[in-house]
Amino acid sequence: MTAPTNTPLNNPPADYCPPGSARWFTIPEGSDAGKTLFYFDHQSAPAAPAATVVFAHGNPESSYTYRHVRERLLQSSASLRVIGVDHVGFGLSDQATFEMVDMHHAANLRQLVHELDLHDVTLVVHDWGGPIGVGAFIDEPQRVRNLVVMNTTIFPMPSDGITYENFPMAWMPWSKTPALVPDALWGGVAAHVVSRGEPQSSARFLLGVSATTLRYALGQIADETPEGVWSSPMRSRANAKSSKRNVRQTPHWGHGYRYEDPTLGVQDNHAFYANMQDKVPRVWRDIGAAGHFGSWDACGKASVIRQWHEALPGMVDRTHVYPHHGHFIEEYEGAEIALSILRLNGASS
Repeated sequence: MTAPTNTPLNNPPADYCPPGSARWFTIPEGSDAGKTLFYFDHQSAPAAPAATVVFAHGNPESSYTYRHVRERLLQSSASLRVIGVDHVGFGLSDQATFEMVDMHHAANLRQLVHELDLHDVTLVVHDWGGPIGVGAFIDEPQRVRNLVVMNTTIFPMPSDGITYENFPMAWMPWSKTPALVPDALWGGVAAHVVSRGEPQSSARFLLGVSATTLRYALGQIADETPEGVWSSPMRSRANAKSSKRNVRQTPHWGHGYRYEDPTLGVQDNHAFYANMQDKVPRVWRDIGAAGHFGSWDACGKASVIRQWHEALPGMVDRTHVYPHHGHFIEEYEGAEIALSILRLNGASS
């Protein structure tokens, strides 16, 4: 697939998106005006779709992180439209030119939603894709019919138990890794945490991430592999710095934060989070909702799940907790997540 962007991901896997579904959208307004987003848009049958599923990914991922969910959906008998976008700085989209966070990506996704005029959406979100996806739709809540949540939050991260200031190791938490890992090696970390971020000892994690980062530094991770999809975009220093900015903010997830960007100056997303936290329990309280949470993660702990349940009571009976999985739950439970999506839309297989 030849990308009309400046992405460093030159040779994506053959299954990056369904055949014939690759699309490109040039952002018309805002801080990223003129940049081009990759998205896939595929309808499984000629009949009018029973549901439109929109995937919003997090960091350091791309729409490819939903491949297992997507393929299971497309194996069903339901007529579905499935859409997934690569945010700026990830996958096949243009490189970042400033240190982007959730509110910037949400503004870009909102413009694509308007371009496609999406309605009756089942919104599927993971990681930073939570605030990105919710943030893109929340001011036009009638566009969303269902919400499927995976290891993410839009609420203030509770301080109990695992946090990104003490996990995966108290002496080297996730929030501190951007200060310890040079931009040139960040792709190696990205490749390892997405593809191998399952419950494990500190020693095994350190050994594994070191080995993967060495392979990345030596150019031994091929684009055509999942590890290459996560890591190759980070060969752009601007993309790496933008990805790392998200990680720096993890201690403040859901609380809002300010930071100084060298290009745009002071950035502040307190209002972005306050808007979601105010509106979601009011305007989406009665929509269909499901949750999938890997427990080896701050976004998968019981206190985070309770916040979602308080806001979306319909999620209570559709919550799936996986004690033996970590943050990147869609890498392992694609079939189960797809089944939730189908059930919310009145289909079962």
